[in-house]
Amino acid sequence: MALQLLALRILLVLVPLLAAQGQEEPHPNVQGMPRKPEICQRPRWDTRLQLRPDQSNYKINEEVMLSCPEGLQPSFTHVKCSREVQSNSNGKPVYREVWLGKDSRGQWNRTQNRVQCMEVLHVDPGTLEVSSTSIKVKWSCLVPEACSHMRAMCRLAGPSSPPCEAEEVAGEEVLHGQEGTFSCSALQPFTEYSVTISLPPSTILFTWLVRTTETVPDKPEQLWLDPSTGNLTWEPLPSCKGEIIGYQLNITARSAQDRGLLELERLRLSGSVTAHPLPAHGPGSSYVVTVRGLTAAGAGAAALWHFQTNRSDFPQPPAMSCRSARDISPSQGTAVLPLHPIARHHELPTKHQLLVAALHNATTVEGVCSGEPQPFNASQQPGAYVAAVLNLSSPVDFVLGDGTRGQGYHNAALRPGCNYTALLRLVRRSQQAEKFTCICYSFSVVAGQSPHPWLWAVIGVFVLLGILLVFAGIKWLLLSRKKEFLPGKAKEDN
Repeated sequence: MALQLLALRILLVLVPLLAAQGQEEPHPNVQGMPRKPEICQRPRWDTRLQLRPDQSNYKINEEVMLSCPEGLQPSFTHVKCSREVQSNSNGKPVYREVWLGKDSRGQWNRTQNRVQCMEVLHVDPGTLEVSSTSIKVKWSCLVPEACSHMRAMCRLAGPSSPPCEAEEVAGEEVLHGQEGTFSCSALQPFTEYSVTISLPPSTILFTWLVRTTETVPDKPEQLWLDPSTGNLTWEPLPSCKGEIIGYQLNITARSAQDRGLLELERLRLSGSVTAHPLPAHGPGSSYVVTVRGLTAAGAGAAALWHFQTNRSDFPQPPAMSCRSARDISPSQGTAVLPLHPIARHHELPTKHQLLVAALHNATTVEGVCSGEPQPFNASQQPGAYVAAVLNLSSPVDFVLGDGTRGQGYHNAALRPGCNYTALLRLVRRSQQAEKFTCICYSFSVVAGQSPHPWLWAVIGVFVLLGILLVFAGIKWLLLSRKKEFLPGKAKEDN
């Protein structure tokens, strides 16, 4: 009996102890019982996030580094798992896992939202400004904390090689603030550059390959005349400042046989053409040639050369010598020009233009011959104007200044006291060439001018000679009469 009572007392003591122990450490398989977590599952955040170490589970307070693909930045670069009390069950705490992120000050804060990869830097492609020597990029920062150490730079996208060598762009620029403009200057035209904005040590936020725009090319450096072919030849230009799409060739030719004849030719040649024949004008003729390279940006500087065909009779280039007019009438304002057709014998009658300009010099002749003269305007003289349009097939004497009018021309009266240059012009045009052939006439319309001093001297000499002759005649008459009188008187005395 005593043993039974002792066993009952021991049992009454152990039951509360076992019950208390069961409440503090519940079996993990008992549903609803609180449990302190020791590990955290991999968070289900942005799939673009890269976790290091890359695991399925993480220990409490294990620090995890986050990164994103190039150009993106995670909300936090470092996170760790922790625990916090969610609620109390029967007076006991119930825990749950939470993730903390480290801010720029190194403090750990709870991640309020899901961590994701964000665009740190925004660059609008529409704001990109590119010229032949500069690139400008407008940027704005979407994550101010991440943008405090941004750096930008321009670099050659690839190595350069002769003849289009380009210098590398040195240095980089630290970007400040939340928005701004990054500029690269002193760049090589028509060259590809890489524009990069990054965060140290090696996070690239933005990169773009940009080619600077084209500009006009340099002038050709070498030009020569091939005596065997008569072709003008030049070295092709390299595409350093733009793709060479063609050449602009201007040829001014003067004939040694007819110094009043001027021929100007303007040609647009393909970029693959590097030779062109000179127009034939016989021995002693002179040529002035300019060559320009063409890109999409326009024509470059002109290379100028002078040529002369060999002939010992013409050691110097022939000077311009215009033909003269006749029957100039200052009172009527007219002059007669002996015109001859410029067209070759086998060509049909062609429309010739008769252009008139006051003043006369070589520059005036060339400018009027290749220019676009306007209709006659009395208030704008001495500008060039179209006096007539003629279908010439044979020589004709044309009266300049008779006042006739037509569509697009006016044969206006000439002004007394003015010097004039008239050009008979024939224009031939094709898709890639313009050819102007002109014959010049030069004359002056003189009215009311006093005789020159030398003319007075001549008149004075003739007057003096006349007076001397009169005196000599009178003296001769007197002497002859005296001889007749003396013999008669002697007879009377005898």
